[in-house]
Amino acid sequence: MTKEQKASRSLAGIAGIIAVATLISKVFGLVREQAIAAAFGAGAIVDAYNFAYMIPSFLLILLGGVNGPFHSAIVSVLAKRKQEEAAPLVETITTLVGGLLVLVTIFLVIFAPNLIDLIAPGLDTVPNGALIKANAIVQLRIMAPIAVLAGLIGIGFGTLNTANQYWLLSLSPLFSSIILIIGLGILALQLGNKISSPQYAILGGMVLAGGTLAGAFLQWLIQQIAQARAGLGTFRLRFNFKQPGVNDVLKIMAPATFSSGMLQINLYTDMYFASFIPSAPSGLRYSNILVQTPLGIISNIILLPLLPVFARLAEPDNWPELKLRIRQGLILTALTMLPMGALMVVLSVPIVRVVYERGAFTQADSGLVSSILVASGIGMFVYLGRDVLVRVFYALGDGETPFRISVINILFNALLDWIFFKPFGAPGLVLATVGVNCISVLMLLWLLDRRLNGLPWREWSLPILGLTAASMVAGAASYGTLEVLQKFLGTNGLLIQLLQLSIAGLVGIGVFAVIAAWMKLPEVNLFVSRLRQRFLKK
Repeated sequence: MTKEQKASRSLAGIAGIIAVATLISKVFGLVREQAIAAAFGAGAIVDAYNFAYMIPSFLLILLGGVNGPFHSAIVSVLAKRKQEEAAPLVETITTLVGGLLVLVTIFLVIFAPNLIDLIAPGLDTVPNGALIKANAIVQLRIMAPIAVLAGLIGIGFGTLNTANQYWLLSLSPLFSSIILIIGLGILALQLGNKISSPQYAILGGMVLAGGTLAGAFLQWLIQQIAQARAGLGTFRLRFNFKQPGVNDVLKIMAPATFSSGMLQINLYTDMYFASFIPSAPSGLRYSNILVQTPLGIISNIILLPLLPVFARLAEPDNWPELKLRIRQGLILTALTMLPMGALMVVLSVPIVRVVYERGAFTQADSGLVSSILVASGIGMFVYLGRDVLVRVFYALGDGETPFRISVINILFNALLDWIFFKPFGAPGLVLATVGVNCISVLMLLWLLDRRLNGLPWREWSLPILGLTAASMVAGAASYGTLEVLQKFLGTNGLLIQLLQLSIAGLVGIGVFAVIAAWMKLPEVNLFVSRLRQRFLKK
């Protein structure tokens, strides 16, 4: 077996582990959102939670997310160091980061009212705005300690990644979802149909916020147990900030954090405009989970195994193989995200109705969420493609370039939000984000071409263009199938909707699979064969 085949086999094995664990986690995340939708619909309670959760969510994604800057910095440094050096380094970074984030937590508690005013100035102009604001302030103060937990979770993710422990990385968000579902279940048993009533809005918000905090704590605690058992450090204060490796981590972590933070400023810009549209924050949330569920699974499968590989190929002598790995990441992204996005565009209405339309979630809510989902589906490829390219720069020890691009794109996002906000409403905010991601991908590719002494543009672009065309054909086939089924079966009833969605989706996937197989892309064929060896071997 050649070296390349062994590497691909290993990559396929890791991808299989990540796929199963992430699938389990994402399914429970979707069930969590279904529970929230059934309890509160797309109304004031969920709007308040979205505004209050914006900063904790920002910190969880920015600091604690898999493939986030803390995770990427730890992996990029530990992958190049001996195992015995890991524990002291991890403990020192944890001490430094944890101390700084305690100050952030205190700041959030004290200035919660000011922060909500800054995040959602439009609440003064919408119905129930005062109630939403008061609820959001309470929730933000409850969730403030997530600031500390986010940093510690991100460091732990990176540490476990370097030890090839992928199960916990992909499965840990499951614990947060379970805690929140249990909290909502208890509240529903106590209040029954009154759960979404205005007089219980603050209580409902406290359950959402408290469940979110408890879930983050449990996620960190389980991670710490696994980290200690692997000999990769414990929750121990260590103040030797001058030890080798600390500066290497901070050199990547600091600019990467600012870079990812710039992306969250774009989210703030979106929420700023969304605060002027009734129910828009809730609609954006419910649409986002439908996108992030499959995207998160594919993202972990592609990015988690490739990031350590990118780091080991960072030297100029290894750049030819690095380019092959980048191509693999981009084509796998296109192979998964392009058809998925096409199906979301044409099947948005039945997807939303099947997933959410029950309890307090009405048909009008479905119309709002499905319109946002169409805009999200258009941009799925560039969303994940940008992440692949950013990780290449991190692996090269360059966090400044993605940061600079992110700063430039803040201006583009604000401009596009302003342009699309009035004519398109909430979907326009998503279209603005898609435009920003397109600009980011083009800029990153151009700079990477200069950095790696040229990229094989033709070899990369032709397969991606072919997969784009295949996705459009698949989407058209799926849409036609749905129209025929609705004509004969109608559109009422959950089972009817589920049947139509399943058949139309399978037709689209089948058409795309036939075209993709006809293209005979070598890296995809190799990847699929290794997955078959892992899961079908006797």
